[in-house]
Amino acid sequence: MDAFKDRLSQRAFDTGRPGLEHQCRGRELDERENALADALMAIYATGEHDFSAVAQQLAEKGVIAPRSGRTDWSEELLNEELVATNRELDAAYEAHGYGA
Repeated sequence: MDAFKDRLSQRAFDTGRPGLEHQCRGRELDERENALADALMAIYATGEHDFSAVAQQLAEKGVIAPRSGRTDWSEELLNEELVATNRELDAAYEAHGYGA
């Protein structure tokens, strides 16, 4: 049984395999996507989940929208940006994702 556990541990550090920690992505996030993700995580960590309030905080922080480049966040813009970014990530996964 110890040999089995040792092999699993060894496979976890095997760098010759695809990056399993990002297996659901067909590409890395770009600078603006990462900035938005970081800002969203910081806002959500405060307990805020209302899209209007989240958008207001994004605007106050001056976060640049990844797709449109805008900083005048609204609930509608937040939805549009998330939908468009998800669409792009889905397309990248379809073309280049793990197992594709």
